[in-house]
Amino acid sequence: MGTNTADETADKTAGDASANEVQSPNTSAVHELRVVDASDVDAVMVALRSALAGGPALLPKDLRAVRGGSSKELALLAEVPASVSVVIETSGSTGMPKRVALTTDALQASGVAAHERLGGPGQWLLALPLTYIAGISVLVRSIMSDTEPVILPAGHFDAQSFAEHVLQMTDARRYTSLVPVQLARLVEYAEEEDSTTMQTARSVIGRLDAILIGGQALDPVLAQRARALGWNVIATYGSSETAGGCVYDGVALDGVTVRVGDPGTHEIWITGPTLALGYVGDDAQTDDRFVTEGGTRWYRTGDAGDLSGILTITGRLDRVLISGGLKISLDAVEAAARTVPGCSTLVAISIPNSEWGQVPALIVPGIPASSDRDAVDDELYDAVVAELGRAAAPRVIHHVAALPRLTNGKVDLLTIAQILREHDQ
Repeated sequence: MGTNTADETADKTAGDASANEVQSPNTSAVHELRVVDASDVDAVMVALRSALAGGPALLPKDLRAVRGGSSKELALLAEVPASVSVVIETSGSTGMPKRVALTTDALQASGVAAHERLGGPGQWLLALPLTYIAGISVLVRSIMSDTEPVILPAGHFDAQSFAEHVLQMTDARRYTSLVPVQLARLVEYAEEEDSTTMQTARSVIGRLDAILIGGQALDPVLAQRARALGWNVIATYGSSETAGGCVYDGVALDGVTVRVGDPGTHEIWITGPTLALGYVGDDAQTDDRFVTEGGTRWYRTGDAGDLSGILTITGRLDRVLISGGLKISLDAVEAAARTVPGCSTLVAISIPNSEWGQVPALIVPGIPASSDRDAVDDELYDAVVAELGRAAAPRVIHHVAALPRLTNGKVDLLTIAQILREHDQ
Protein backbone atom coordinates (compact mmCIF):
# COMPACT_ATOMS: atom_id res chain seq x y z
CA MET A 1 0.00 0.00 0.00
CA GLY A 2 1.49 3.33 -1.01
CA THR A 3 0.89 6.60 -2.74
CA ASN A 4 1.69 6.05 -6.40
CA THR A 5 3.94 8.77 -7.75
CA ALA A 6 3.88 10.45 -11.16
CA ASP A 7 6.88 8.35 -12.26
CA GLU A 8 4.98 5.17 -11.44
CA THR A 9 1.80 6.23 -13.22
CA ALA A 10 2.55 4.62 -16.58
CA ASP A 11 3.36 1.24 -15.05
CA LYS A 12 0.41 1.50 -12.68
CA THR A 13 -1.96 2.29 -15.53
CA ALA A 14 -0.69 -0.57 -17.69
CA GLY A 15 -0.86 -3.07 -14.83
CA ASP A 16 -4.22 -2.02 -13.45
CA ALA A 17 -6.22 -1.01 -16.50
CA SER A 18 -9.42 -2.38 -15.03
CA ALA A 19 -9.27 0.19 -12.23
CA ASN A 20 -8.09 3.26 -14.08
CA GLU A 21 -8.99 2.78 -17.75
CA VAL A 22 -11.49 5.27 -19.09
CA GLN A 23 -15.00 3.97 -19.03
CA SER A 24 -17.67 5.08 -21.50
CA PRO A 25 -20.92 5.03 -19.56
CA ASN A 26 -24.11 4.98 -21.56
CA THR A 27 -25.31 8.43 -20.57
CA SER A 28 -28.22 8.18 -23.00
CA ALA A 29 -29.90 5.76 -20.57
CA VAL A 30 -31.44 7.60 -17.64
CA HIS A 31 -33.40 6.86 -14.51
CA GLU A 32 -35.20 8.79 -11.79
CA LEU A 33 -33.42 11.02 -9.28
CA ARG A 34 -35.20 11.08 -5.94
CA VAL A 35 -34.69 13.96 -3.53
CA VAL A 36 -34.86 12.70 0.06
CA ASP A 37 -34.83 14.78 3.24
CA ALA A 38 -31.30 14.37 4.61
CA SER A 39 -32.54 14.78 8.19
CA ASP A 40 -34.55 11.54 7.90
CA VAL A 41 -31.80 8.93 8.26
CA ASP A 42 -34.18 5.99 7.90
CA ALA A 43 -35.62 7.35 4.65
CA VAL A 44 -32.14 8.03 3.27
CA MET A 45 -31.03 4.52 4.19
CA VAL A 46 -34.00 2.95 2.39
CA ALA A 47 -33.41 5.10 -0.71
CA LEU A 48 -29.68 4.40 -0.60
CA ARG A 49 -30.15 0.62 -0.46
CA SER A 50 -32.42 0.87 -3.48
CA ALA A 51 -30.02 3.13 -5.37
CA LEU A 52 -27.02 0.86 -4.78
CA ALA A 53 -29.07 -2.05 -6.08
CA GLY A 54 -29.89 -0.24 -9.34
CA GLY A 55 -33.02 1.66 -8.30
CA PRO A 56 -33.63 5.40 -8.62
CA ALA A 57 -30.69 7.63 -7.78
CA LEU A 58 -30.61 9.48 -4.45
CA LEU A 59 -30.01 13.17 -3.76
CA PRO A 60 -29.96 13.74 0.03
CA LYS A 61 -31.08 17.31 0.53
CA ASP A 62 -31.67 19.68 3.41
CA LEU A 63 -35.28 20.39 2.45
CA ARG A 64 -35.45 23.32 4.85
CA ALA A 65 -33.16 25.16 2.42
CA VAL A 66 -35.34 24.46 -0.62
CA ARG A 67 -37.46 27.48 -1.41
CA GLY A 68 -39.02 28.95 -4.54
CA GLY A 69 -36.44 28.92 -7.30
CA SER A 70 -34.57 26.05 -5.71
CA SER A 71 -37.70 23.91 -5.90
CA LYS A 72 -38.05 24.67 -9.59
CA GLU A 73 -34.37 23.90 -10.14
CA LEU A 74 -34.71 20.52 -8.44
CA ALA A 75 -37.68 19.70 -10.66
CA LEU A 76 -35.37 19.98 -13.67
CA LEU A 77 -33.14 17.28 -12.17
CA ALA A 78 -35.77 14.58 -12.41
CA GLU A 79 -33.46 12.20 -14.27
CA VAL A 80 -29.76 11.34 -14.27
CA PRO A 81 -27.63 8.78 -16.17
CA ALA A 82 -28.68 5.25 -15.28
CA SER A 83 -25.22 4.44 -13.88
CA VAL A 84 -25.58 7.14 -11.20
CA SER A 85 -26.75 6.00 -7.76
CA VAL A 86 -26.03 9.04 -5.56
CA VAL A 87 -25.78 12.76 -6.24
CA ILE A 88 -23.98 14.90 -3.66
CA GLU A 89 -24.10 18.68 -3.60
CA THR A 90 -20.84 20.36 -2.66
CA SER A 91 -20.82 22.71 0.31
CA GLY A 92 -20.73 25.86 -1.81
CA SER A 93 -18.53 27.70 0.72
CA THR A 94 -17.04 29.84 -2.05
CA GLY A 95 -19.79 29.84 -4.67
CA MET A 96 -22.68 27.94 -6.21
CA PRO A 97 -22.81 24.24 -5.29
CA LYS A 98 -21.95 21.56 -7.83
CA ARG A 99 -23.87 18.28 -8.04
CA VAL A 100 -21.46 15.37 -8.10
CA ALA A 101 -22.74 12.17 -9.74
CA LEU A 102 -21.45 8.97 -8.13
CA THR A 103 -21.93 5.40 -9.33
CA THR A 104 -22.48 2.35 -7.18
CA ASP A 105 -19.11 1.00 -8.34
CA ALA A 106 -17.31 4.16 -7.16
CA LEU A 107 -19.01 4.20 -3.75
CA GLN A 108 -18.37 0.51 -3.17
CA ALA A 109 -14.76 0.74 -4.35
CA SER A 110 -14.25 3.51 -1.79
CA GLY A 111 -15.81 1.37 0.93
CA VAL A 112 -13.73 -1.70 0.10
CA ALA A 113 -10.48 0.26 -0.02
CA ALA A 114 -11.26 2.06 3.26
CA HIS A 115 -12.07 -1.15 5.11
CA GLU A 116 -8.93 -2.81 3.76
CA ARG A 117 -6.79 0.05 5.07
CA LEU A 118 -8.60 0.14 8.43
CA GLY A 119 -8.34 -3.58 9.11
CA GLY A 120 -11.70 -4.90 7.99
CA PRO A 121 -15.43 -4.06 7.90
CA GLY A 122 -17.03 -2.82 11.08
CA GLN A 123 -19.78 -0.77 12.67
CA TRP A 124 -19.94 2.98 12.00
CA LEU A 125 -21.09 5.92 14.10
CA LEU A 126 -22.78 8.59 11.96
CA ALA A 127 -21.89 12.05 13.28
CA LEU A 128 -22.00 14.08 10.03
CA PRO A 129 -24.88 15.39 7.88
CA LEU A 130 -26.08 13.14 5.08
CA THR A 131 -25.83 16.01 2.63
CA TYR A 132 -22.07 15.40 2.58
CA ILE A 133 -20.11 12.54 1.07
CA ALA A 134 -18.56 11.59 4.42
CA GLY A 135 -22.02 11.10 5.92
CA ILE A 136 -23.31 9.07 2.98
CA SER A 137 -20.10 7.01 3.02
CA VAL A 138 -20.85 5.95 6.60
CA LEU A 139 -24.20 4.53 5.44
CA VAL A 140 -22.69 2.91 2.33
CA ARG A 141 -20.04 1.19 4.43
CA SER A 142 -22.64 0.11 6.98
CA ILE A 143 -24.66 -1.53 4.20
CA MET A 144 -21.54 -3.19 2.81
CA SER A 145 -20.60 -4.45 6.30
CA ASP A 146 -24.15 -5.61 7.05
CA THR A 147 -24.04 -3.67 10.31
CA GLU A 148 -26.44 -1.20 11.87
CA PRO A 149 -24.93 2.28 12.18
CA VAL A 150 -25.28 4.19 15.44
CA ILE A 151 -26.78 7.61 14.76
CA LEU A 152 -25.70 10.71 16.65
CA PRO A 153 -28.69 13.09 16.96
CA ALA A 154 -28.61 16.13 14.68
CA GLY A 155 -27.94 19.56 16.12
CA HIS A 156 -25.15 20.96 18.24
CA PHE A 157 -22.25 18.51 18.52
CA ASP A 158 -21.90 17.46 22.15
CA ALA A 159 -18.84 15.53 23.33
CA GLN A 160 -20.63 13.73 26.15
CA SER A 161 -23.44 12.62 23.84
CA PHE A 162 -20.86 11.39 21.33
CA ALA A 163 -19.16 9.25 23.98
CA GLU A 164 -22.54 7.86 25.08
CA HIS A 165 -23.27 6.80 21.49
CA VAL A 166 -19.87 5.11 21.18
CA LEU A 167 -20.98 2.95 24.12
CA GLN A 168 -23.94 1.78 22.01
CA MET A 169 -21.62 0.23 19.40
CA THR A 170 -21.48 -3.55 19.65
CA ASP A 171 -19.42 -4.74 16.67
CA ALA A 172 -15.88 -6.06 17.07
CA ARG A 173 -14.57 -3.17 14.98
CA ARG A 174 -15.87 0.38 15.38
CA TYR A 175 -15.30 3.49 13.24
CA THR A 176 -16.47 7.06 12.81
CA SER A 177 -15.88 10.05 10.51
CA LEU A 178 -15.58 13.60 11.87
CA VAL A 179 -14.47 17.06 10.83
CA PRO A 180 -11.67 18.84 12.74
CA VAL A 181 -13.96 21.12 14.76
CA GLN A 182 -15.75 18.05 16.16
CA LEU A 183 -12.45 16.41 17.06
CA ALA A 184 -11.36 19.61 18.79
CA ARG A 185 -14.46 19.55 21.01
CA LEU A 186 -13.83 15.91 21.90
CA VAL A 187 -10.19 16.58 22.75
CA GLU A 188 -11.04 19.60 24.91
CA TYR A 189 -13.73 17.63 26.75
CA ALA A 190 -11.46 14.64 27.37
CA GLU A 191 -8.55 16.79 28.52
CA GLU A 192 -10.69 18.67 31.04
CA GLU A 193 -12.79 15.81 32.47
CA ASP A 194 -12.28 14.22 35.87
CA SER A 195 -9.92 11.32 35.20
CA THR A 196 -10.91 9.54 38.42
CA THR A 197 -14.39 8.64 37.11
CA MET A 198 -15.07 5.00 36.32
CA GLN A 199 -15.60 5.41 32.59
CA THR A 200 -14.07 8.51 31.03
CA ALA A 201 -14.82 9.92 27.59
CA ARG A 202 -11.12 9.46 26.88
CA SER A 203 -11.32 5.70 27.41
CA VAL A 204 -14.71 5.30 25.72
CA ILE A 205 -13.69 7.17 22.57
CA GLY A 206 -10.48 5.14 22.63
CA ARG A 207 -12.63 2.07 21.89
CA LEU A 208 -13.02 3.33 18.32
CA ASP A 209 -10.62 1.47 16.04
CA ALA A 210 -10.29 4.57 13.84
CA ILE A 211 -11.48 8.16 13.78
CA LEU A 212 -11.34 9.48 10.22
CA ILE A 213 -10.90 13.26 10.00
CA GLY A 214 -11.70 15.03 6.74
CA GLY A 215 -13.46 17.97 5.16
CA GLN A 216 -10.53 20.31 5.76
CA ALA A 217 -6.92 20.25 6.91
CA LEU A 218 -6.25 18.66 10.30
CA ASP A 219 -4.06 20.86 12.47
CA PRO A 220 -0.98 18.79 13.45
CA VAL A 221 -1.12 20.04 17.04
CA LEU A 222 -4.76 18.92 17.37
CA ALA A 223 -3.88 15.54 15.87
CA GLN A 224 -1.02 15.18 18.35
CA ARG A 225 -3.29 16.02 21.30
CA ALA A 226 -5.86 13.45 20.15
CA ARG A 227 -3.24 10.75 19.70
CA ALA A 228 -1.82 11.55 23.13
CA LEU A 229 -5.23 10.52 24.47
CA GLY A 230 -4.76 7.12 22.85
CA TRP A 231 -7.08 7.73 19.91
CA ASN A 232 -6.33 6.40 16.43
CA VAL A 233 -6.89 9.58 14.42
CA ILE A 234 -6.42 9.33 10.65
CA ALA A 235 -6.26 12.46 8.49
CA THR A 236 -8.05 11.81 5.20
CA TYR A 237 -7.87 13.66 1.90
CA GLY A 238 -10.46 13.48 -0.84
CA SER A 239 -13.72 15.02 -1.98
CA SER A 240 -17.15 14.18 -3.30
CA GLU A 241 -15.50 13.76 -6.71
CA THR A 242 -13.40 10.88 -5.31
CA ALA A 243 -16.27 9.32 -3.35
CA GLY A 244 -14.78 10.70 -0.15
CA GLY A 245 -11.35 10.32 1.39
CA CYS A 246 -8.97 8.33 -0.81
CA VAL A 247 -5.67 9.27 0.85
CA TYR A 248 -5.15 8.32 4.51
CA ASP A 249 -2.34 10.02 6.42
CA GLY A 250 -0.73 10.97 3.12
CA VAL A 251 -0.87 7.47 1.58
CA ALA A 252 -3.34 6.62 -1.20
CA LEU A 253 -5.78 3.76 -0.68
CA ASP A 254 -5.24 0.63 -2.74
CA GLY A 255 -6.34 1.12 -6.35
CA VAL A 256 -5.96 4.91 -6.14
CA THR A 257 -3.12 6.70 -7.89
CA VAL A 258 -2.06 10.23 -6.96
CA ARG A 259 0.32 12.45 -8.87
CA VAL A 260 1.40 16.07 -8.75
CA GLY A 261 0.93 17.60 -12.19
CA ASP A 262 2.29 20.75 -13.81
CA PRO A 263 5.49 21.88 -12.01
CA GLY A 264 4.20 25.42 -12.29
CA THR A 265 1.09 24.72 -10.22
CA HIS A 266 1.83 21.42 -8.41
CA GLU A 267 -1.84 20.53 -8.83
CA ILE A 268 -2.86 17.18 -7.34
CA TRP A 269 -4.38 14.73 -9.83
CA ILE A 270 -6.19 11.55 -8.75
CA THR A 271 -7.31 8.47 -10.65
CA GLY A 272 -8.84 5.15 -9.67
CA PRO A 273 -12.16 3.33 -9.38
CA THR A 274 -13.61 5.82 -6.86
CA LEU A 275 -13.89 8.74 -9.31
CA ALA A 276 -17.28 10.35 -9.87
CA LEU A 277 -18.99 10.30 -13.25
CA GLY A 278 -18.98 14.10 -13.34
CA TYR A 279 -21.32 16.98 -12.52
CA VAL A 280 -25.04 16.75 -13.16
CA GLY A 281 -26.14 19.31 -15.74
CA ASP A 282 -22.67 20.84 -16.14
CA ASP A 283 -20.74 19.25 -18.99
CA ALA A 284 -18.28 22.13 -19.20
CA GLN A 285 -17.27 21.76 -15.55
CA THR A 286 -17.08 17.98 -15.96
CA ASP A 287 -14.75 18.29 -18.96
CA ASP A 288 -12.59 20.79 -17.10
CA ARG A 289 -12.08 18.78 -13.91
CA PHE A 290 -12.13 15.22 -15.29
CA VAL A 291 -9.52 14.79 -18.01
CA THR A 292 -8.16 11.82 -19.96
CA GLU A 293 -4.50 11.16 -20.63
CA GLY A 294 -3.18 8.00 -22.26
CA GLY A 295 -6.42 6.14 -21.72
CA THR A 296 -6.59 7.04 -18.02
CA ARG A 297 -9.25 9.31 -16.56
CA TRP A 298 -8.00 11.76 -13.92
CA TYR A 299 -9.64 14.21 -11.55
CA ARG A 300 -7.92 17.58 -11.27
CA THR A 301 -8.46 18.54 -7.64
CA GLY A 302 -7.63 22.25 -7.74
CA ASP A 303 -5.36 21.63 -4.74
CA ALA A 304 -1.61 22.12 -4.78
CA GLY A 305 0.59 19.55 -3.13
CA ASP A 306 3.92 17.84 -2.70
CA LEU A 307 4.51 14.12 -3.20
CA SER A 308 7.75 13.23 -1.47
CA GLY A 309 6.99 9.79 -0.11
CA ILE A 310 3.64 10.91 1.27
CA LEU A 311 1.17 13.46 -0.07
CA THR A 312 1.21 16.88 1.56
CA ILE A 313 -1.43 19.47 0.71
CA THR A 314 0.13 22.90 0.33
CA GLY A 315 -2.93 24.96 -0.59
CA ARG A 316 -5.75 25.70 -3.00
CA LEU A 317 -4.86 26.91 -6.47
CA ASP A 318 -7.90 29.17 -6.44
CA ARG A 319 -6.58 30.71 -3.21
CA VAL A 320 -4.04 32.69 -5.20
CA LEU A 321 -4.73 36.39 -5.79
CA ILE A 322 -3.04 38.90 -8.05
CA SER A 323 -2.12 42.08 -6.18
CA GLY A 324 -0.27 44.76 -8.08
CA GLY A 325 0.69 42.15 -10.67
CA LEU A 326 2.17 39.78 -8.06
CA LYS A 327 0.80 36.35 -7.18
CA ILE A 328 0.04 35.90 -3.47
CA SER A 329 -1.06 32.64 -1.89
CA LEU A 330 -3.72 33.14 0.77
CA ASP A 331 -2.72 29.80 2.25
CA ALA A 332 0.82 31.11 2.67
CA VAL A 333 -0.54 34.31 4.27
CA GLU A 334 -2.58 32.19 6.68
CA ALA A 335 0.38 29.98 7.55
CA ALA A 336 2.58 32.98 8.33
CA ALA A 337 -0.08 34.79 10.39
CA ARG A 338 -0.95 31.64 12.35
CA THR A 339 2.53 31.63 13.89
CA VAL A 340 1.36 34.50 16.12
CA PRO A 341 0.32 33.07 19.53
CA GLY A 342 -3.45 32.78 19.92
CA CYS A 343 -4.12 33.13 16.17
CA SER A 344 -3.78 29.53 15.00
CA THR A 345 -7.29 29.35 13.48
CA LEU A 346 -7.51 32.71 11.69
CA VAL A 347 -8.57 32.86 8.03
CA ALA A 348 -7.17 34.86 5.12
CA ILE A 349 -9.34 35.90 2.19
CA SER A 350 -9.04 38.23 -0.77
CA ILE A 351 -10.87 41.55 -0.84
CA PRO A 352 -11.10 44.10 -3.68
CA ASN A 353 -8.86 47.15 -3.58
CA SER A 354 -9.08 50.14 -5.91
CA GLU A 355 -5.31 50.53 -6.12
CA TRP A 356 -3.98 46.97 -6.12
CA GLY A 357 -6.96 45.04 -7.52
CA GLN A 358 -6.99 42.47 -4.71
CA VAL A 359 -5.35 42.42 -1.30
CA PRO A 360 -5.22 39.91 1.59
CA ALA A 361 -7.39 40.40 4.66
CA LEU A 362 -7.43 38.47 7.93
CA ILE A 363 -10.38 37.56 10.11
CA VAL A 364 -9.29 36.44 13.58
CA PRO A 365 -11.48 34.53 16.07
CA GLY A 366 -11.26 35.75 19.66
CA ILE A 367 -11.58 39.43 20.49
CA PRO A 368 -8.62 40.80 22.46
CA ALA A 369 -8.92 43.69 24.88
CA SER A 370 -8.95 47.01 23.07
CA SER A 371 -5.62 47.91 24.65
CA ASP A 372 -4.05 44.75 23.20
CA ARG A 373 -5.64 44.78 19.75
CA ASP A 374 -3.13 47.07 18.09
CA ALA A 375 -0.25 44.99 19.40
CA VAL A 376 -1.83 41.77 18.08
CA ASP A 377 -2.49 43.36 14.68
CA ASP A 378 1.10 44.60 14.51
CA GLU A 379 2.36 41.07 15.26
CA LEU A 380 0.15 39.61 12.53
CA TYR A 381 1.27 42.22 10.00
CA ASP A 382 4.94 41.76 10.85
CA ALA A 383 4.72 37.95 10.74
CA VAL A 384 3.32 37.99 7.19
CA VAL A 385 5.78 40.62 5.95
CA ALA A 386 8.74 38.77 7.46
CA GLU A 387 7.76 35.56 5.68
CA LEU A 388 6.31 36.80 2.38
CA GLY A 389 7.21 40.45 1.91
CA ARG A 390 5.16 43.64 2.01
CA ALA A 391 3.10 42.77 -1.07
CA ALA A 392 1.42 40.00 0.96
CA ALA A 393 0.77 42.16 4.03
CA PRO A 394 -2.88 42.07 5.22
CA ARG A 395 -4.59 45.40 4.48
CA VAL A 396 -7.51 44.61 6.80
CA ILE A 397 -7.45 42.68 10.09
CA HIS A 398 -10.81 42.08 11.74
CA HIS A 399 -11.55 40.30 15.02
CA VAL A 400 -14.73 38.29 15.64
CA ALA A 401 -16.00 36.26 18.57
CA ALA A 402 -16.01 33.05 16.50
CA LEU A 403 -15.57 32.04 12.88
CA PRO A 404 -18.84 31.38 11.03
CA ARG A 405 -19.05 27.77 9.92
CA LEU A 406 -21.15 25.59 7.64
CA THR A 407 -23.00 22.58 9.02
CA ASN A 408 -20.08 20.28 8.12
CA GLY A 409 -17.64 22.34 10.16
CA LYS A 410 -15.95 24.11 7.27
CA VAL A 411 -15.39 27.83 7.60
CA ASP A 412 -18.14 29.79 5.81
CA LEU A 413 -16.03 31.94 3.47
CA LEU A 414 -19.05 33.70 1.95
CA THR A 415 -20.16 34.97 5.37
CA ILE A 416 -16.60 36.00 6.18
CA ALA A 417 -16.41 38.01 2.95
CA GLN A 418 -19.68 39.75 3.87
CA ILE A 419 -18.38 40.53 7.37
CA LEU A 420 -15.26 42.11 5.91
CA ARG A 421 -17.27 44.11 3.36
CA GLU A 422 -19.41 45.53 6.16
CA HIS A 423 -16.31 46.20 8.27
CA ASP A 424 -14.68 48.10 5.40
CA GLN A 425 -17.68 50.40 4.85
